Amino acid sequence: MAIDLILRRAWNARPPRGDYTQLDATRGVKVHYTGGRVDPGLTRDHAKCVALVQSIQNHHMDGNGWIDIGYTYAVCPHRKVFEGRGPHHLPAANGAGLNAGHYAVLGLVGNAGLVQPPDAMLHGIIDAVEHLRAKGAAGREIKGHRDGFATDCPGDALYAWVRKGAPRPGGGPPDPPDPPTAPPFPGRLLKYPPVMSGQDVRTWQTQMKKRGWEIDADGAYGPASRDVCRRFQRNQGIADDGIVGQLTWRLAWEAPLP
Repeated sequence: MAIDLILRRAWNARPPRGDYTQLDATRGVKVHYTGGRVDPGLTRDHAKCVALVQSIQNHHMDGNGWIDIGYTYAVCPHRKVFEGRGPHHLPAANGAGLNAGHYAVLGLVGNAGLVQPPDAMLHGIIDAVEHLRAKGAAGREIKGHRDGFATDCPGDALYAWVRKGAPRPGGGPPDPPDPPTAPPFPGRLLKYPPVMSGQDVRTWQTQMKKRGWEIDADGAYGPASRDVCRRFQRNQGIADDGIVGQLTWRLAWEAPLP
């Protein structure tokens, strides 16, 4: 099943108060719960899900003083995924110093009322995780908020599921993630000399590092980056000119891992 994504405009989200901090990639996703009582009526009335997500955004913006809702996505009992900050944007819900490591996905269960996540919610959380892997360069980790932060979140029921590896309900294997797709080519060739600098360089370096190459994601395309590029091109059987053009850029994401 493709992700059933409810865009911000569809749930009447407030606009953020400022610009998000950009993320190139994360180690994975951390799973959260609301931390309060959740009305069990959510399972029968999707309008209650919308109202809860709106109230969470209001609390984060007006109570916490954040620029927006703190989560990347929120998932309701109907397998619907609410767009929060979205991929490649720093969340705020994981805790100070921890937000850059993982995206934050909220399951709409709490510590009272609706405590046990329905199967459709678990499917929705995995849908969100796989979407973030495909569109947000999320790594393979799925952890709970309490991993590395002193909190009860995401609650015992969700955390037990996370500890089992976050399997899809029904006993079958997880659905395969969407095939990787490269972000749009930046429009300029990355080459050396001279040293080229910019976010496009850092994006390519970060992806090469994820593939296992020893490279600093410092945003400066110098001799070390050119050397990695040449070796990667030889591995792919293409001209090893040390220039990141459209083909080399695309293969950095779409070529099978060795």
